[in-house]
Amino acid sequence: MEAQTVNLRGYIHGAVNPVQTRKTYLFTKLPASFSSEIRSSIGVSMKSYCSFRSNPLIIRRIFQCRNSVEKADCIGVFDIEEDKPKTIIRRKNLAVFVSGGGSNFRSIYEATLGGSLLGDVAVLVTNKHDCGGAEYALEKGIPVLVFPKRKENQHVFSAEDLVIALRSYKVDFVLLAGYLKLIPVELIQAYPKAILNIHPSLLPAFGGKGYYGMKVHKAVIASGARYSGPSIHYVDEHYDTGRILAQRVVPVLAKDTAEDLAARVLHEEHKLYVEVCKALCEERITWREDGVPLIQSKENPCDYQ
Repeated sequence: MEAQTVNLRGYIHGAVNPVQTRKTYLFTKLPASFSSEIRSSIGVSMKSYCSFRSNPLIIRRIFQCRNSVEKADCIGVFDIEEDKPKTIIRRKNLAVFVSGGGSNFRSIYEATLGGSLLGDVAVLVTNKHDCGGAEYALEKGIPVLVFPKRKENQHVFSAEDLVIALRSYKVDFVLLAGYLKLIPVELIQAYPKAILNIHPSLLPAFGGKGYYGMKVHKAVIASGARYSGPSIHYVDEHYDTGRILAQRVVPVLAKDTAEDLAARVLHEEHKLYVEVCKALCEERITWREDGVPLIQSKENPCDYQ
């Protein structure tokens, strides 16, 4: 019999996705079942039905085909690469440092309860045992540590003791939320690139020692600046000099008082700090080659916020 060249065309119904095999490339990911119609240039037409079974223990698909024209069954085996399971990100343990009412601390804590933030406040640290933030933490059952303790206290709680205590709570990140004391070097070394602070101005303007609370807003208004807003930055050995991670712009209005501006900035602080904490706990912080931190978009990791 003389050999003939046959051209075949196939029509596959079902979801089509690109996959890569261990040996070669397939341009279609076959669905659980499909029907196909094959025609040749010599007028032969065949319709086939194929069903697939997957063994979850091995990366192998077994398929069976039944030809409606000829009474013939075929069984074949081929290997494909299954989709890799997504990495499960564990919840992070957070330590929040406050010196006052702790409104940012409350916003972060409420976000953890609501499920939008993949973390938990494991411990609160304060230099004022009777401040509003400490009282709120105790009401919610959150442990409170006082650091540094007053000089008249006989028991000295050192920076090394603080590090040991935070590690006992398995703290992943430290969040400063209105904490007015300089962070000791021992803590910075123990938690590299893991300590954040929020400041009520657009750093590097109106930052540094002595710039905190209402003093910042008074200085902004006195300068004639048209814009202000919160900044979140990584903490180093100095006040407000660490790498800036996120900022939010707030207009300074012509008739603003320091109290007016403070309220407007604080409103944005609460939202911005929660957004940054979400990215932190979801491991969406990346570092540029020049040392600048960036936040990856949750929807598209190639975009940055």
